Amino acid sequence: MIHRLQLVLVVLMVALLGGCRSLPPGSDVAKTPSSALAHPEETRLGRLFGQAAREHEGRSGFRIIPVGADGFLTRMQMINAAERSLDLQYFIFRGDETGRLLTGAVLRAADRGVRVRVLIDDAETEAGDEQITRLEAHLSVEIRLFNPFSYRGHSKLFRSIEFMFNASRLDYRMHNKLLVVDNAVALIGGRNIGDQYFQINPQSQFADEDVFAAGPIVPQLSGSFDEYWNSPLAIPVEALAGKKPSPAELNEHRDALNEQHQELRADGVDYVRRVATGEPFAGMVSGRLPLTWAPAQLVYDSPDKRKVVKGAMVGQLMQRPVANTTLAVQSELLMVTPYLIPGNEGMRLFQQLRQRNVRVRILTNSLESTSVLLAHSGYMHYRVALLEQGVELYEVRSLLGNAKGSGQSAAMSRFGNYSLHAKLFVFDRRKVFIGSMNFDQRSMHLNTEIGLIIDSPALARQIALRFDAMVQPVNSYRLALRPNKTGKAPALVWRTEEDGKAVEYDEEPARSARERIKAHTLSLLPLDKEL
Repeated sequence: MIHRLQLVLVVLMVALLGGCRSLPPGSDVAKTPSSALAHPEETRLGRLFGQAAREHEGRSGFRIIPVGADGFLTRMQMINAAERSLDLQYFIFRGDETGRLLTGAVLRAADRGVRVRVLIDDAETEAGDEQITRLEAHLSVEIRLFNPFSYRGHSKLFRSIEFMFNASRLDYRMHNKLLVVDNAVALIGGRNIGDQYFQINPQSQFADEDVFAAGPIVPQLSGSFDEYWNSPLAIPVEALAGKKPSPAELNEHRDALNEQHQELRADGVDYVRRVATGEPFAGMVSGRLPLTWAPAQLVYDSPDKRKVVKGAMVGQLMQRPVANTTLAVQSELLMVTPYLIPGNEGMRLFQQLRQRNVRVRILTNSLESTSVLLAHSGYMHYRVALLEQGVELYEVRSLLGNAKGSGQSAAMSRFGNYSLHAKLFVFDRRKVFIGSMNFDQRSMHLNTEIGLIIDSPALARQIALRFDAMVQPVNSYRLALRPNKTGKAPALVWRTEEDGKAVEYDEEPARSARERIKAHTLSLLPLDKEL
């Protein structure tokens, strides 16, 4: 008990001192700047896709990866193909089965002499996630944490105490997701690293999208990585831990990862064997799975987005080009976002579109499917106003009636734990946005984000078809307003289909009455700016 009290006092002191910091702990440690591979044409992937880009008049090649398991396989296979450099940037890098398998692949790449740089945000680390940071002992690996906590343990209490005293800094997070191999090919989208994000965990499946990219857009993506990597907010793990893991510890970790590499099965599928087939990555490399070659615009926030917003420095803000592309829509906007807290800015945007009779259709999470109850409680305030504007609003069900377009098998869908995590816009079925940005206040103001706006009717149609599949009554609730005879505000109703019959709920569908009560209670709190 005395030891615990002492630890609490230490953490409180660290938190209080941290509250005086404008930069994170370790920011005073000298870092060696580095940049992306200068000559990707010296690698197999660089030569192959460099030639393909020239044949397509300098456009970039893209292939959307909607299936969660394929997102895992493609990452493994891309890492296995790396020859010279490997850059990974993620908000979350779990230490679960897929996380350890990917860590093992990264370590084997380093053993081949590949230079590895890993940048991870420090907001959502859990016990076991530090397995990736143990690779810091390797001479070819460097790992940095973005805006880290001073406290390096996993006690939620202690982290909360530090956050309480240093919220202005620690509330600011890096939400980017990016993988670049040999500065020649990249994978960008909304998926973090973890079993949930690859939709192989029966307890929780997060439906998301990646887009594989090759051609001129890749050096631009590498440039964004370099900007974050060399930022004062990116802190070497060694500066926080005090020392690198020893070679003996690394060898022990290597043995454990190699043992883990022997098997990963989920719902009867042997994913290690599927990695060994080389597909789907081999198909994209060979052309058997063709890429769509199109113009594209990289949009991302500068690492210190807050200073750019305040005008204290020149930099990038992705919200502006995304908003401008949205306002240019003439006939239809499709949006998929797991969290929908538009705020005054977003509501004005929808109002302007609807005043021009642009059809706006949005798919988001329902109360029963959401993974963040607090975010749903914020979204609840906007539903009636959105419907009154004429926005078509759909909430995905946790138990799908049809797995088509869901990113996972019908066998996995039967567990009834489906949740949206994708962030997609389709503009007039001609352009698409895909990336890490939710349509909420946190993505707009408190997180850094990254994405691509791709000018491709073919990709737009592909995403629109999946959107149409997911808003079918068997897969989602369509919200509507029922006039209230007492003169009060109109009431919400949820329309869906069950057992082949149309069903209408006048009470919000939820996993339990308790969840419904919690959501309504949380909705009373003025937290929109944090959501």
